[in-house]
Amino acid sequence: MSYLNNVTGYRKDLLMNRSVVKRANYAVIEPDGIVKNTIPGFEGCDMTILASPKLGASFVDYLVTVHAGGKNVLGFGAAQEEILFYIIEGGLTVKTDKEYELTTGGYVYCPPGMKLYFENKSGETVRAFLYKRIYTPLEGHVPYVVTGNMEEKAWADYEGMSDVLVKDFLPTTDLAFDCNFHILSFKPGACHGYIETHVQEHGAYCLSGEGMYNLDNDWIPVKKGDYLFMGAYCPQACYAVGRDENFAYVYSKDCNRDVML
Repeated sequence: MSYLNNVTGYRKDLLMNRSVVKRANYAVIEPDGIVKNTIPGFEGCDMTILASPKLGASFVDYLVTVHAGGKNVLGFGAAQEEILFYIIEGGLTVKTDKEYELTTGGYVYCPPGMKLYFENKSGETVRAFLYKRIYTPLEGHVPYVVTGNMEEKAWADYEGMSDVLVKDFLPTTDLAFDCNFHILSFKPGACHGYIETHVQEHGAYCLSGEGMYNLDNDWIPVKKGDYLFMGAYCPQACYAVGRDENFAYVYSKDCNRDVML
């Protein structure tokens, strides 16, 4: 079953889905088949752990459904962990260094040592994307709370291509941050300029549209609601397909640090 589509019991077809998992290399996880995970502190929430060290990632990504009245008053985040919380749809009252009212597109980055608290006072169901990772310190640089709304930010051309657009969550030139988050949007027919091969890992949640993604030279169809993990050095690129809707996804990457031996 999947709690996202409320399918229970026997199906009138073969047991099959589109998910592909190749640990430490890449994964595509479709909504059908994902399950709820019980995580202490999350009340009135459906939680799914999408990527974790068990998959080969150096971070953890979660899909969070916060029902009316849902909350976390215990606080989320250990001493060395950095967190990003992004509202895909709905509105939450969020508290970190202070209280924020986040609506669709809103987000908050919590540096290490600062917990995340939230409560759904809207009366409506809220969908969110949550990320955590152990922060890598850099002498002379201290990360800080960043908040904003991605729907209010302007798109920029991605690597000189006017049909591939990007928005950044965090300051891209500030070495205080050892990771960053972006939304990448491809107009139908657009693609990456080349197949990327790099040390950075990505976790990506598809927000809209459809695409054909090259993952380690396997071409895999993906669409809104799918989750992708791309491990270090996994060759990767995509084409946007479909007709009227851009293929867009929110994704993370590690950055601004040398490789530790």
